[in-house]
Amino acid sequence: MTMIGVNQIGVQSATPQPLLMISEAASTRLLKMMQEKQLEGYALRVFVAGGGCSGLQYGMTFDDEVREGDNEFYAGDLRVLVDPISANYLMGASIDFVDTLMGGGFKIDNPNAVSSCGCGHSFRARDTDYSEDDDDAPVGGGCGTCGY
Repeated sequence: MTMIGVNQIGVQSATPQPLLMISEAASTRLLKMMQEKQLEGYALRVFVAGGGCSGLQYGMTFDDEVREGDNEFYAGDLRVLVDPISANYLMGASIDFVDTLMGGGFKIDNPNAVSSCGCGHSFRARDTDYSEDDDDAPVGGGCGTCGY
């Protein structure tokens, strides 16, 4: 019996995968908000900034300017922009819109967060190098938004 050896190589998808996922509910809600505000030609900019009770906080805004180095992709009909620094913290994250009896809002699930505020607006990233004795390490709790 003759065996033929086959070298396998990694195959990349023809379409690049978005660095974060946005649910259909979130995309629909954001597109509706853009339409209500008459923001034709705008994109959703998702970013991470310093602050919040856990050290970093999420942000979203509508933006009509693509900056150098931005990651640009589509979630359905929604154009999304993420700057390169924020991309490091958001890789693999997902954004959903949840509507409950207590109200609706956007929920971010981030696999790069090792801890987060009770309301989910701020987080501490996995790659943040704090020791337990570090006085500069953000302290959990005490969020002015959610009271946790």
